[in-house]
Formats: sequence, structure tokens, C-alpha cells
Amino acid sequence: MRRFNSVCLMMVAAVALVASTAGAGVEEDVIALAKAQWTAEIAGDAGSMMATVADDYTEFNSDYPTRLDGKAMNTTLAEGSSKGAVKVIVAEMANPKVQVYGDVAILTYNYIGMTMDKDGMTHSNAAKSTRVYAKIGGSWKLVHANFAPVGGSND
Repeated sequence: MRRFNSVCLMMVAAVALVASTAGAGVEEDVIALAKAQWTAEIAGDAGSMMATVADDYTEFNSDYPTRLDGKAMNTTLAEGSSKGAVKVIVAEMANPKVQVYGDVAILTYNYIGMTMDKDGMTHSNAAKSTRVYAKIGGSWKLVHANFAPVGGSND
């Protein structure tokens, strides 16, 4: 009986170790997806920016008073934004936290960025951000995001 309990305890410890290791990999993968999206945005590449976004993606942000529904709508807005006079030049993530629940991962962080306007003036941006990812067809897809400005101003 004692040996059986020891074996059970070792199995539980092994499963916990595998789960924590898998979670750590997911955390890195999810953070990398967000940063890759920023890199594509800075490069003006809307197609790459939206490559890991689910078709039924939804978003709340401070630019629009309503929820933005669907990858198609968000791709159109990203394409328009990439042609605009204001360009993202820096995007950083502070205080990232990833919570993993099976095939769902929630990334929360503070966004710190800079944009440049048509006159070459830079402006700082800060936001409280949440991104929800789901494993779809074997890969992580962004299914929902909420970007809330800090201090009520995004200048």
C-alpha cells in the first residue's frame, strides 16, 4: 500500500510538472503572437497583422463606440490605418500575465507605445489591454481583445 501511494504521488507530481511546463510554453507563445502583431503593424503589413486572428474575432477599443465584429472588419480598419498619417513606431508590453485554461489563454498587460504624426511629432500611448486566445485547429488564434486607454487620453 505504501509503495502504491508513493507511485501515485510521483505520477501526480509528474503530471503537475508537465502541465506547468506546457503552461510556460503557452505563455511565451501567446506573448510572442501579440508582439508579432505589433511588428507587422509597425511595418504596415495588415495581412500579417491579422494572420493569427480568428474569423469571428471581436474587439473593444477607445477609437470606436461599439464592439468591432469579425476579422474582415478589423482587417479593413488595419489596412486603412496602415495608410494613415499616424504611424506606430514603438510598442512595448509591461506587466504581462498569461492565464491558461486548457485551450484558452488570456493575456493581460499594460501597453506602452509611441506614434509619429505626419509632421514628425511623436506621441506616447498607454493602455490597459486584454487579449483572449483560443487554440483552433492546433494553433493559437486571437478571438477577442479589449484595449482601454490609461488616463482617458491617447495623445
